[in-house]
Amino acid sequence: MFDQLTGALSGSAWAYVLIFAVVAGDAVLPLLPGETMVITGGVLAASGDLSLALVFAAGAVGAFLGDSVCYWIGRKLGTRAAERFLRGEKGKRSLDWAERALDRRGRTLIAVARFVPGGRTAVSLVAGTTEFPWRSWALADLVGVTLWSAYSAGLGAVGGEAFEDQTWKGLLLALALATVVAGIIEGARWLVQRRKRRA
Repeated sequence: MFDQLTGALSGSAWAYVLIFAVVAGDAVLPLLPGETMVITGGVLAASGDLSLALVFAAGAVGAFLGDSVCYWIGRKLGTRAAERFLRGEKGKRSLDWAERALDRRGRTLIAVARFVPGGRTAVSLVAGTTEFPWRSWALADLVGVTLWSAYSAGLGAVGGEAFEDQTWKGLLLALALATVVAGIIEGARWLVQRRKRRA
């Protein structure tokens, strides 16, 4: 699978289009490997097959477009859309969390939600549903997608530099680091919610 992914991305201008498309789709369909695509692009940029700046740009623009689609779906279709996109117990928890947190922290949450698994979709849908002002949402999301894309492409570049001749090891290192960071964020969020429930 890794060879197919790197083969599809290596040294072609279409690589940036593919990164953009998968990342944009990932905001609406969280099963797509958006973060993996940007990290892989960063690994390939470290070996000189791609431009790190263009990998970053494709990831950031794709993320902003995907988030915007979620926002406008929420704005036009309301709660029905949010419930349809985020079904099941986990989806309901994501929606509840997004609604409570959006009320309290607004712009900060919109920027940080990019780093929470499922958070970007839930927050964008809820922001649209609650008619959070578009301009404020867009500015906060631009900050979030810029940080997220720089972080993902940078992780890939670090992994690629560490294992210059073995690209697959660089990707594994970068994905492991991303998983650890996501785990730390989720753990911190869980602890905060637990303390609030006890209070």
